[in-house]
Amino acid sequence: MEQHPEAQEGAPMFAEEPSGATGRTVIHEQAVAKVAAAAARAVPGVHSLGTAPSRALGAIRDAVGADHASGVRAEAGATQAAVDVTLVAKYGVPLQKLADDVRAAVYKAVEEFTGLAVIEVNVEIADVYIGEPKAGEPRQAEAAQRPQLPSPSGSEEL
Repeated sequence: MEQHPEAQEGAPMFAEEPSGATGRTVIHEQAVAKVAAAAARAVPGVHSLGTAPSRALGAIRDAVGADHASGVRAEAGATQAAVDVTLVAKYGVPLQKLADDVRAAVYKAVEEFTGLAVIEVNVEIADVYIGEPKAGEPRQAEAAQRPQLPSPSGSEEL
């Protein structure tokens, strides 16, 4: 394969931007919100984003393939952004530490991926997810009230 005389080994074969290139870049709030939502969801201890009603609507939106930024609101200007995150924590996770971890992750991701300076990240923990019983399994309160019946072999179930 013959190489162009001006091409150097390992150098890109496309023209570089002129150093005086001008133009404008606009990063919409929805783009900032999606970056922030992805970062928040990745933090261990975050069960979901949004409040109960917004999660219900989010499930419908997810089913049709829309709105990956549910639970996150962003304001973006030419050089700065501010983000509000509403989330549901998993039970057993220290909530203040979770909020700090989410805040740090969102700051880092938004600044890295958008180039905007993040001026604040507000975290609201709207609920704590304790867990749901598996299908066919009674809730703990119901199981405690139900009398224990002897098994067919004559011994009691534990």
